[in-house]
Amino acid sequence: LATYWQQWYSDRRDEFVNKYNSSIIKSLKELQDKNAIEVMTCGATHGYFPLLGYDKSINLQVKTAVENYKKHFGRKPRGIWLPECAYRPTYDWHSYIAVEPFHSKRLRPGIEQFLAENEIQYFVIDEALIKNSNPIGKFNGENKTNFAKLNSPEFNHTSWNFDKNPLRLHQVASSERVEYGTAAAYVRHHDIAMQVWSGEVGYPGEPDYLDFHKKQLGSMLRYWRVTDNKADMMYKTLYHPDWTHDKTDHQAMHFIHHIENTSNHYNRITGKLSTVCTPFDTELFGHWWFEGPQFLKSVIKGLHNSPYINPKKAGENYDILKPNEVVSIPEGSWGENNNHDVWSNPGNTWTWEAIYNDELRLNNLMESINLNTIDEKLRRILTQVLRELMLLHSSDWQFLIYTQSAKDYAEQRFTFHHSDFNRLCDIAENYILNKEINSFELSYLEETEMRNAIFPELQL
Repeated sequence: LATYWQQWYSDRRDEFVNKYNSSIIKSLKELQDKNAIEVMTCGATHGYFPLLGYDKSINLQVKTAVENYKKHFGRKPRGIWLPECAYRPTYDWHSYIAVEPFHSKRLRPGIEQFLAENEIQYFVIDEALIKNSNPIGKFNGENKTNFAKLNSPEFNHTSWNFDKNPLRLHQVASSERVEYGTAAAYVRHHDIAMQVWSGEVGYPGEPDYLDFHKKQLGSMLRYWRVTDNKADMMYKTLYHPDWTHDKTDHQAMHFIHHIENTSNHYNRITGKLSTVCTPFDTELFGHWWFEGPQFLKSVIKGLHNSPYINPKKAGENYDILKPNEVVSIPEGSWGENNNHDVWSNPGNTWTWEAIYNDELRLNNLMESINLNTIDEKLRRILTQVLRELMLLHSSDWQFLIYTQSAKDYAEQRFTFHHSDFNRLCDIAENYILNKEINSFELSYLEETEMRNAIFPELQL
């Protein structure tokens, strides 16, 4: 097994250096340029959109991600992975905690309006949100033209076939005021996704697969198989790589049949084409589930030869179906209870108090200056302030605190960004007042620029 790992890591390094020229992004770009895959964008630092205090914070997350995408891929993104699949419609929003001005109710745009503003056509939601959706109306022409409200005289009820099935692709709007912007929602099919997602009832729990958790002290290499996903670590037996290949092929076949049966059943009942969407965290494949990439390869090959299912890129599927039925969906996420509990709870409320106070401080600071007349030194300081706020926004910190999986690390990282943000604001305010920056402040600025250098193209 030690020899196996030595060869495996050597092969991966050789692929990375020689086949992919040490650039994952460039390799993904080449695949996209060949029309083999479609890469979506995301929230720039995975900020939890529904709870961010200012609309400008949400727009900053989306706009920065879009600009970064264009820099790397040479085109605009068509879709977005909303951080945590978290969505909020338009309503008189206020923060859960009493931090002004965010605790005072004010009307805020729905998340789909930010996407439309940045020319994003689709996003992904969890099944529970579409199950609790309500019809609004539909567009009678292509390119989102001639909208007819559900109960208006213009509405053609004979061609209306609304259902809340996750296999349908709908446009999402917060209200009948669709002129503010809509975006289509791909829906995670929960039952199919759990076949892959669950380590207890899904494919990764196969006894012969590599056990993720047990490692040899010293080398930190994994030498054991799952054996029994309920068993104590002391009962794990040795891993045999050659025992796994037929398992991934059989599971891929089962997965494909599940998709085919689900799709065919829906087609027979409704006469409509279905869209099966099963999103996963990339780290599942290869990281948590070592055999996952081989499973994916088998699934892709099998779907290519399926007489019933056509694998499509999300944008390609959007162009074929041209979704015109418009629904409203409730606030929620793909987290526990399909709400915000994971990211806003008594254990991490303090992070939101810090985020809101920092958002307010930067807002007041920016409103006190004229961006068109500031010098490059102040622009540089404030740009780093912006980076620190964006890093503070990351939903990962609240998630890791809630799950206790890396609580100390998350709290430390969050506190560091919060501290850097406020110290840099102090430096900026002092510079605005005195038009100078001392050597200690300059050294600190350079240190944070080097340590947190994300988005070098960021424009203040």
